[in-house]
Parts: sequence; C-alpha cells; structure tokens
Amino acid sequence: MDNDATPQSVISSEVEITGTIKGSGSLRIDGKLEGELHCAGDAVIGKSAQIKGNIVVSSACIEGAVHGNITAKDRIEMKSTARVTGDIRAKRLSVEDGVMFVGRSEVNPSGSPISDVAPVVTEAAEATEDERAEAATVRSFARR
Repeated sequence: MDNDATPQSVISSEVEITGTIKGSGSLRIDGKLEGELHCAGDAVIGKSAQIKGNIVVSSACIEGAVHGNITAKDRIEMKSTARVTGDIRAKRLSVEDGVMFVGRSEVNPSGSPISDVAPVVTEAAEATEDERAEAATVRSFARR
C-alpha cells in the first residue's frame, strides 16, 4: 500500500453488526449490517454483504444486497451482482447489466434537488419470486 493511499477498514464476511457504523475513511463491508452506515469516504459493499439500513457515503460501489436508501455525494456504482431495494441519490450513477434495483433514483450532476423523481425498476433473471412481485407492484404504481 502506498503511503498516500487512504486506509480502508474492512468488515469481513464472518462479521454481523447491529447498529450504526460511522467512519471518516473508506470502508469495505463483506459481512452483515443491520443499521445505518455513515462514511465520509468511499464504501464498497462486497458480493457477500447484506445491509438492512440506509447508507450515506462519498461514493459507493455496490456488489451485494442493500435494503435501504443510498445517498452518495458523488457516485453510486452498481455491479452486476447488486440487489438494491430502496431509493438512491447521487451526482453520478453507473449500473451494470444484471443489477436488481427496486426504488427511486435521483441522479443530478449539478447536485441541486430534483422533485417528483420517477420510480426505476431493473430486474435480474435471478431475482426471487418475492422480488419480482415487488417490482411488478412498483411498475404498476409508476404507470398510474
């Protein structure tokens, strides 16, 4: 690791946390979190991660499951293995093919608030029956 590199905290796949995590640096989560994540740096939510709670970070790379809202000051990147149920808000958004996303998105490079954001639903073939039913409900709601 370079001396100039920002240190990164890691929560391994064997760890389960209930409560709020607050940090000033970067963080990688591969375990389970039931609670809030507030990180002044960047966060990587690994493939094996399962988060039930809201995330507020500088930038986020999502590879695992998140059931909660995600707010990033800069960028949210959803990898093909991501499963996100909740609203997302960022200046920039990157979504790979295969992502399962149910919620609303607000992507605004200027950073000023946007009102009446339309729901966005993306489904992967691997989504569970419950996830597909929830997505169908959101699509039905969006058509009204």
